[in-house]
Amino acid sequence: MRERKPRLFFSFAATAAAMEAERLCREAGLPGRLVPVPRQITAGCGLAWMTEPAEGERVRAFLTERGAAYQDCVLLDF
Repeated sequence: MRERKPRLFFSFAATAAAMEAERLCREAGLPGRLVPVPRQITAGCGLAWMTEPAEGERVRAFLTERGAAYQDCVLLDF
């Protein structure tokens, strides 16, 4: 069984917003990946950008600066 670790999830209201955030983060070399939203989170499109908690403020600032609208930011053991 895989050990659970804290992960930070940025959820999105629309699939287009999630895809745009993924493109921007990849181009900028930010760590993380697009994943299905865990059951504990409610999101309109069902996709979230998952990253390490230590990268949370960096990713949040980057998405805000680029105008990529995320719905919520949640820390979960995943």
